[in-house]
Amino acid sequence: MAIGPFQFTFFRYNTANRLLSLVEPSPNISTTLSTKAISPSSLSAHIVSPLLILLRFASSASLLHARQLHHHQRSRQVITTQDTLAQKIGKSIRRPGAPSKSRVYSDVNVVRPKEYWDYESLTVQWGEQDDYEVVRKVGRGKYSEVFEGVHCTDNEKCIIKILKPVKKKKIKREIKILQNLCGGPNIIKLLDIVRDQQSKTPSLIFEYVNNTDFKVLYPTLSDFDIRYYIYELLKASEALISQWISNALDYCHSQGIMHRDVKPHNVMIDHEQRKLRLIDWGLAEFYHPGKEYNVRVASRYFKGPELLVDLQDYDYSLDLWSLGCMFAGMVSISFPFF
Repeated sequence: MAIGPFQFTFFRYNTANRLLSLVEPSPNISTTLSTKAISPSSLSAHIVSPLLILLRFASSASLLHARQLHHHQRSRQVITTQDTLAQKIGKSIRRPGAPSKSRVYSDVNVVRPKEYWDYESLTVQWGEQDDYEVVRKVGRGKYSEVFEGVHCTDNEKCIIKILKPVKKKKIKREIKILQNLCGGPNIIKLLDIVRDQQSKTPSLIFEYVNNTDFKVLYPTLSDFDIRYYIYELLKASEALISQWISNALDYCHSQGIMHRDVKPHNVMIDHEQRKLRLIDWGLAEFYHPGKEYNVRVASRYFKGPELLVDLQDYDYSLDLWSLGCMFAGMVSISFPFF
């Protein structure tokens, strides 16, 4: 139905009245609009001026903006309070009387002589760098670049890990740990330590492993294979992939050493020869009960809960969490799992 002039006038009035109700009205206007009866003949005298409506809208907008600004300031104050609280809390600590101590192999480095774990006093015996030749680049990491190489004398393949500039203490730690673990089950074997005569850049020479990339290998394992490997990991009987890894970890833990960077990238598998090696001991450390360690270890998707809450007195169990993440990825064919 078409709207006539009279109906349109009432429409304008009702709309203005509803709009004015959103803000606090003037007493005179509200009394006039609410107490007097509006007739068609006198309606024009009571129609609210458009300018007044705009002024009221401006006032309402200013009030709304002030409220939003106040809410924003309060939100920033809450965030600032939380940041201040986090600074006061600091790192995570255990309750008094609840010290952290590994359930297994806790006293290995306590009973062994200081020479076994004191890597800072290590004297490195350097080999001849000219005995090895680089063939091709096979990988890189945060602290090193890795190449396939050959021994010039017998043409035997090897892996050459050229270390980037880092603290000497860190280099000595990795060398000492590799020397202590040499000959252990499924531990990568350190063959030689060489250094460039001019730049003094150190390089570690390892045994060669014809690795199959985990992103290619893992999806080819059937559901039964994965279940079997996990079962064998728990039972630790057959010498299969799962037990190979657990053997390597159990051995290094029994020697008082935490790997601290277990992940598929550091597990080399030669599937044809069914040979596995646990590599990259650059972040490994000797375990001492109650000692506080750096939490900036392990890779993002394999970090244990201790690292995420800055709990520094962790132990060997850190490696088992990483191993669990690794096998969860194998089961779900999801890399990374988390």
